[in-house]
Amino acid sequence: MSIPAEEPRVTLAQLATAAGVSLSTISKVLNGRADVSPKTRAKVEELLEEHGYRRRKESATKAGLVELVFHELESAWAFELIRGVENVASEHGMSVVLTETGTRHAPGPEWIEGILSRRPAGVVLVFSDLPQEFRKKLDARSIPFVIIDPAGDPAPDVPSVGSANWSGGMMATRHLIDLGHTRIAAISGPEDMMCSLARIDGYRSAMNLASLPIDPELIRYGNFHVDGGRDHAFALLRGPNPPTAIFAGSDLQALGVLDAARQIGLRVPDELSIVGYDDLQLAQWSSPALTTVHQPLIQMAEEATRMVLRLRDGERPNNLRLDLATSLVVRQSTAAPSTAAASAARPVPQRA
Repeated sequence: MSIPAEEPRVTLAQLATAAGVSLSTISKVLNGRADVSPKTRAKVEELLEEHGYRRRKESATKAGLVELVFHELESAWAFELIRGVENVASEHGMSVVLTETGTRHAPGPEWIEGILSRRPAGVVLVFSDLPQEFRKKLDARSIPFVIIDPAGDPAPDVPSVGSANWSGGMMATRHLIDLGHTRIAAISGPEDMMCSLARIDGYRSAMNLASLPIDPELIRYGNFHVDGGRDHAFALLRGPNPPTAIFAGSDLQALGVLDAARQIGLRVPDELSIVGYDDLQLAQWSSPALTTVHQPLIQMAEEATRMVLRLRDGERPNNLRLDLATSLVVRQSTAAPSTAAASAARPVPQRA
């Protein structure tokens, strides 16, 4: 039995008849219950989407949870994002649920069933994007979501909050150039992440504007963790023509570079300048204190949470993409190159 296309309103009973299931099964699917077979769930989901059926919105008192979803909770910057989400959630008398799942690109397939059963007021995700099938299921349940995007480039119709990665990479490199460095290395994050590529693009732009040659051997892609910075720094600093400065794609990688420099016997900043990225609290406590690019992680999380709560209330933001500015924080890990280092790193003139 099919439902007439001209029906002004599809009832749960009609959906049940069309799907050949009981009314209680329709209710279970609609409420995200797990005790429904995948085949039946897919059939009911298709009907829900076809006829534009959504669950009624719950009041804020009944839906008092904001879910924050990461692919990993080990990184220090994760705690900055948690603080931002909690700041806004507490203003609205809400609690925050933390979930760890999936890869840096998208949550795992098991997550969607859990979120449908928890039915939070909204979801803040720290991923590159959200699969279309997940978006449809959240939309069918009127569960809004926003992506905090330090890691990727989500689709234009996906609500997201990010930061100016290209600008951050450029200002870090220009700072080193202004100090007199000409042989500057860059260790960014994974090569399949848009933020990593944008920071390297900023580095390249600064080098080109200063008419400095770009040595491909000085551009490396790490993992945003300490070991990534350390391993690439060892390779760079033990080479025949080492850099006098390194722009690391994260503060954690910058700490790895610091460790490598100590083990090799290089003094920072006298013999090697280092710039990090993120401006985590630990950047102030390193020795020397780390010059870094401030990425407003707390503010990004706050704005993402405000956006998801506005979506919950039926508001539609004028802009679905919000990028916050980055800024340079100069501390004690950068200085002018020593005379000997500057002479050894003097660039070869570019050919016309």
